[in-house]
Amino acid sequence: MLRGRAVTLRPVTEADVPALATIRATPEVRRWWRGGDDLAASVRADLADDTVTVYVVEHADRLVGAIQWYAETDPDYRHASLDVFLDPAVRGNGLGGDAVRTLVRHLVDEYGHHRFTIDPAAANTAAIRAYAKVGFRPVGVMRRYERGADGRWHDALLMDLLAEELAD
Repeated sequence: MLRGRAVTLRPVTEADVPALATIRATPEVRRWWRGGDDLAASVRADLADDTVTVYVVEHADRLVGAIQWYAETDPDYRHASLDVFLDPAVRGNGLGGDAVRTLVRHLVDEYGHHRFTIDPAAANTAAIRAYAKVGFRPVGVMRRYERGADGRWHDALLMDLLAEELAD
């Protein structure tokens, strides 16, 4: 268990799948986190991927989202990448930033990571603002990076953070 100021991160379990799929099905989350028609299967696929570590984000003893990370293992390019989603009902309370900050601290302290990346959709201004508050900086736009629900390709913003830049 990892404890932040307002959130607790714990390893995800099979019992969490229905709640996470429900959050991912909300229009505000699904816009950025698709995953096919069967969102429970998509969540299970994340759990089965041994290159990704997934944590549940809890606030006030309630599951409110998930955060995951994966590492580039080539020692010459070593870094960790993060992704996060939260229930729209709890947005705007700093929980996403707290979850990211908590996970980054853990990755620095336990794994020795020095650099982190995150790649929100370029149109996801709320996420970009939240990541900037933690200390992430824009690196550049990745053009036509991912296919949207509309079938068209959309841009993403690559952001990175060095361990010493983590904002408290």
